[in-house]
Formats: sequence, structure tokens, C-alpha cells
Amino acid sequence: MEHVPRTAWLTEAARAAEQQGPGNLLRVVLVVMVLGSVLTAWFLLRGYGRKDD
Repeated sequence: MEHVPRTAWLTEAARAAEQQGPGNLLRVVLVVMVLGSVLTAWFLLRGYGRKDD
């Protein structure tokens, strides 16, 4: 197994991340959107279960 210096490994990782595009950002936006939708639905629908007698 060949020993790769840490700086060379970080350089290659940064180069690969640049080529990847907006994939990670898109994943974060989608996860936040889904969680926000679930939280909003829970907040709006939790009032329908209450009895206001």
C-alpha cells in the first residue's frame, strides 16, 4: 500500500468536490424542505385533535 501525504490527499479531495457540482447543497435543501413540511403539517393538524368543549 502506497503512503499518500496528507496535503496531496486533501488537494485531491478538494478537486473532486469541485467537480461534483451542487449535489450536496441540493440534498441539504431537500432535507430541510421535507422536515419543514412535516413540522408545518404537524403544527397545523395538531389543533384538529383537540376538543373545545
